[in-house]
Amino acid sequence: MSSVVPDTALADREAAPLATPTVCFSVHAAAEPGVMPRVLELFAKRGLVPQTWRSAASETALTIDVQMPGLEREVADYIARSMRQIVGVDAVLTSERHMTG
Repeated sequence: MSSVVPDTALADREAAPLATPTVCFSVHAAAEPGVMPRVLELFAKRGLVPQTWRSAASETALTIDVQMPGLEREVADYIARSMRQIVGVDAVLTSERHMTG
């Protein structure tokens, strides 16, 4: 008697939900003391801690790069729109980084 053994690895891959991407935010703003805490507040009030946060300031310009894994597209879009409304913010760019494997 012959039996067929299912490929469980394939079944596990098919059943696993697709991983949500890491959303990357790049904020360009005036070098003012209130900008960074206002940007961070958008994550903190949702109970989120960014995976990475890098900032650089010159005398007049501030750049903040944030990476946040697991954000749904709607939430990421809302956070980006909220960042654009912060006084002193000139531009907010977003992108997604997908894990490959």
